[in-house]
Amino acid sequence: MAFNKMWYTVALGLLLPFSYAHTDFFTSIGHMTDLINTEKDLVVSLKDYIKAEESKLEQIKKWAEKLDQLTDTATKDPEGFLGHPVNAFKLMKRLNTEWGELESLVLKDMSDGFISNMTIQRQFFPNDEDQTGAAKALLRLQDTYNLDTDTLSRGNLPGVKHKSFLTAEDCFELGKIAYTEADYYHTELWMEQALKQLDEGEVSSADKAYILDYLSYAVYQQGDLGKAMMLTKRLLELDPEHQRANGNMKYFEYIMAKEKEANKSSTDSEDQMEQETEVKKKDYLPERRKYEMLCRGEGLKMTPRRQKRLFCRYYDGNRNPRYILGPVKQEDEWDKPRIVRFLDIISDEEIETVKELAKPRLRRATISNPITGALETAHYRISKSAWLSGYESPVVSRINTRIQDLTGLDVSTAEELQVANYGVGGQYEPHFDFARANEPDAFKELGTGNRIATWLFYMSDVSAGGATVFPEVGASVWPKKGTAVFWYNLFPSGEGDYSTRHAACPVLVGNKWVSNKWLHERGQEFRRPCTLSELE
Repeated sequence: MAFNKMWYTVALGLLLPFSYAHTDFFTSIGHMTDLINTEKDLVVSLKDYIKAEESKLEQIKKWAEKLDQLTDTATKDPEGFLGHPVNAFKLMKRLNTEWGELESLVLKDMSDGFISNMTIQRQFFPNDEDQTGAAKALLRLQDTYNLDTDTLSRGNLPGVKHKSFLTAEDCFELGKIAYTEADYYHTELWMEQALKQLDEGEVSSADKAYILDYLSYAVYQQGDLGKAMMLTKRLLELDPEHQRANGNMKYFEYIMAKEKEANKSSTDSEDQMEQETEVKKKDYLPERRKYEMLCRGEGLKMTPRRQKRLFCRYYDGNRNPRYILGPVKQEDEWDKPRIVRFLDIISDEEIETVKELAKPRLRRATISNPITGALETAHYRISKSAWLSGYESPVVSRINTRIQDLTGLDVSTAEELQVANYGVGGQYEPHFDFARANEPDAFKELGTGNRIATWLFYMSDVSAGGATVFPEVGASVWPKKGTAVFWYNLFPSGEGDYSTRHAACPVLVGNKWVSNKWLHERGQEFRRPCTLSELE
């Protein structure tokens, strides 16, 4: 018997859609799209492996069926069967040769191609930091947009195109990540959600005992001893021999008894500690609360009187020759600080060119160290960015010229065009664009003075979230593809305008691309003359 040769090949090149090694995938949706293609190619490779295994098993099955019939006949009359010289020869041949070939087929490893692909691709896979970063993003979105765990778990988010949901196992994983960060508040929320889904009958590999173990401890860490005891009792009903749960129960009972005997002085001391903690929270939370409210669209509303001062207009860049016959559309977004939006100011073709130029260079966003001026990874800025110079592309050069014409400011001393793509729950927490008095060396190496103004292009629409907000004044500017906003960071005197403190809200649903130009003081002496008043 001869077996057909089986070939199993997979084109390795198809599995390499990008050539860069792992670089914080969770901080850029643009880079994460490459992972979708990678996973699709891996699925194709896996299906090829399955086909090869099925073909192999089909050949073995046919051989077994054939030999089953033959041996049934032979065992009924062995001597008569072997009396035929052909049967005797074929028996010798089968046992000496064909069973050996069958053994080789059975031992043949059909997974080599797939495993090779996995080995090559694994160096480009996300790592634990990416998984943790994506999990933290979900927790951040939950807090910022006041989402309950059930809403997030069921994927009921505004503007979604491809609805997805979290399994009990996913919820358990989120709870574990929160637990490793000592974030017991979110640990409780997500362990309870995992438990709820299991109680509702979801089939899952997640174990209730494990969930209750984490949950009871997280609840205890938040000071709810009664609930912790109740959860531990439920755990012991599932697993009476659970060593840690039995130990915890004894400890909880001891603490409960001790608390009952606690004197009033200790209670007063605890009250004092709670008050001190509350003071700390009050010191920290106001800006955070305003920031999150603005992100949700719950910000301050302008009075009708102030709203009447906001206009839309056709703007020619103060009689700039390029825009006299073709002025651009401009509208006021806010009065103090003055924030204006330019509509239809960058075309779809220009946006795609800028994105294509930037994408291979996207790196984790950095910030300028206020002391040294050096660039550092910003953990409060979840995005990747790239810098584009005007000499690299006529499109970038044209965009720079457009900014100069419409702002009246010299862009020769400006920083390069920065392109940013936000990641999962991508955000940039409240910050100033300009250097404050205690940061004298922030832009020293540039030699062009402070950042006088900011120009920000929105290069994509965002389904939900992603607003640019100004917590000090209550302004929210929402992304709209093809538009740009502009504001001055400094007063004409050169003093910083602290009302321009702003933030990029987390992207709830969608993919946010922006590009910005920071214009500096040098070269603006006659374009925006100084005034004698500090705040004018």
